[in-house]
Amino acid sequence: MCLGWQQFDQRHDLHARPSLRLRWRNCPGWAWRDVLPWFKHAENNERGADEFHGIGGPLNIADLRSPNPVSRLFVQAAVAAGFRECRDFNAAEQEGVGFYQVTQKDGQRMSAAKAYLSQHLGRPNLAVMTRARATRILFEGRRAVGIEFHRAGRLERVRARREIIISAGTFQSPQLLLLSGIGPAAELQQGGIAVVHDSPEVGHNLQDHLDHVLLHASPSPDLVALSFGGAVRATRALVEYIRFRRGLLTTNYAEAGGFIKSDAAQAIPDFQLHFTVAYVDDHSRHLHYGPGMSLHVCQLRPHSRGMVTLESVDPFAPPRIDPNFLSDHADMDALVKGFHIARRIMDSPILDAVRGKNLYPLADSSVEAIRADIRSRADTIYHPVGTCRMGIDKTSVVDTHLRVRGVSGLRIADASIMPNLIGGNTNVPCVMIGERAANFIRSA
Repeated sequence: MCLGWQQFDQRHDLHARPSLRLRWRNCPGWAWRDVLPWFKHAENNERGADEFHGIGGPLNIADLRSPNPVSRLFVQAAVAAGFRECRDFNAAEQEGVGFYQVTQKDGQRMSAAKAYLSQHLGRPNLAVMTRARATRILFEGRRAVGIEFHRAGRLERVRARREIIISAGTFQSPQLLLLSGIGPAAELQQGGIAVVHDSPEVGHNLQDHLDHVLLHASPSPDLVALSFGGAVRATRALVEYIRFRRGLLTTNYAEAGGFIKSDAAQAIPDFQLHFTVAYVDDHSRHLHYGPGMSLHVCQLRPHSRGMVTLESVDPFAPPRIDPNFLSDHADMDALVKGFHIARRIMDSPILDAVRGKNLYPLADSSVEAIRADIRSRADTIYHPVGTCRMGIDKTSVVDTHLRVRGVSGLRIADASIMPNLIGGNTNVPCVMIGERAANFIRSA
């Protein structure tokens, strides 16, 4: 659970480019102090309640039950490299390295569905339809009155008595708006879609955390491995997990990491580290035999902006997604700094006993070689946001109560409403957005 939300308090943001100053401050009611109570309301932190954490909420937050010994070595190596240790990344100070808390209960993943939905499936005012695909928002004039969707090969419609809330995500929320006539008018007309409201920014402002990873083989038997020995260990771990809900199978893989500054001049951390107790190469699409470890580094506040547009008016066709990574030269310069930091930590003598060969050694140590490696292997860390931006200006897609501008009876509650990418993971901030949306709806 890594929020990074405190980075949007007005006392920060001293060194941002004028054109990229964080726009959360321009959204009344969404500053750090405003949203902190909603984070606390959502969580049940097993460490207990304090100024920054809550108890009694549906989302259980826990410390790792069985931290990997190699993760402990990583933390020691990072501290030896000059970074402070941090026990709680979601408290007064985010900077430092250490172990992440996780959304788990009794060693099991606590998803948003498990926290908020599963226990309420029997309620008479809740109907969950699976294998259903929303294809269009239905309007009467400028009021949203229903949803058109496909299920089991049939076209169906459902009407709303009060409001419709879209939570289709950063890619498909804008796609659904565009298919329904809300978006850049010229683009909609070119596709033969009747314009309900000209909203030029729908699909724009796409931001994501770009991730570059160092991978090493390892002789350590403590790491997760695709091997005969790894299979034997996993079998033993299964018994431990079933009996005690502890051991290897409780790992979230990215057990340790941190938020660090590339140099002391930074007001707040500009990189996040994830140390994983296994190979994670191209999101594990590239598999490697034997134990290994990975250190991921991502730039927290990228300058590059992408967009989501329609590939086709066919609602079943995926949207066209252009993250536009590294289009701003500052992002490449930053990742080169991040590479050097990650390399320094991984080369620590503390890791000598568990560090094997580098899977992707560079031909030389030049900046050009590092940039080439970043261009070749860097990829998303799955934190896309911003395509239905919230704001108080008329060009924003939703207002500060998450209502879609230009129409009535329609809100959006997902990561697409974020004006700027936060300095951390996006999972729990999305939970907070959902909590706030529920409060807005109740108060309407």
